[in-house]
Amino acid sequence: MTRTLVLGGARSGKSAHAERLAAQSGKEVIYVATAAAGDGEMAQRIALHRAQRPAQWQTVEEKLALAQALAAWRAPHRLVLVDCLTLWLSNLLFDGGTAYPDVGAIELPPRFHAERAALLAQLAEPRGDVIFVSNEVGMGIVPYGAITRAYADEAGRLNQAVAALCDRVVFVAAGLPLMLKEASC
Repeated sequence: MTRTLVLGGARSGKSAHAERLAAQSGKEVIYVATAAAGDGEMAQRIALHRAQRPAQWQTVEEKLALAQALAAWRAPHRLVLVDCLTLWLSNLLFDGGTAYPDVGAIELPPRFHAERAALLAQLAEPRGDVIFVSNEVGMGIVPYGAITRAYADEAGRLNQAVAALCDRVVFVAAGLPLMLKEASC
């Protein structure tokens, strides 16, 4: 069982790298998509991603219950590719259409902590290969507004927690992968 986290910025090549790793595995690939088409532009992005994936890969769309999807699809003969953790995080933070004030402390939705804990518990189980794609959002300037800072903080915490449980962590910039962590086999 190999657990991999592929990090990078927007348009860094992280998804393409993760997809290459999945294709090279020789296993049945289950692609767990966390994106939701909230507007026309996002619908186009999703359609493009779908068109680029191999036809034999099965796609499972899951916006919120990511741990449940992993529990259902992880198996020794499969590789589950999750793209991406930061979209999933956004889905959780705005579950139910919650509007956050841009002042004061941000209270995270009740479901957030339970879903995050369930994901980390699922990742700790040795049930099959998994690759996570996630954005590294903390390398720029400090975001403006409480909700954007809370999002960047939670994304950083999530990436750290997932990286700690993964055997391999790769950072991708300009399409070039840089190995950050690789467990010896």
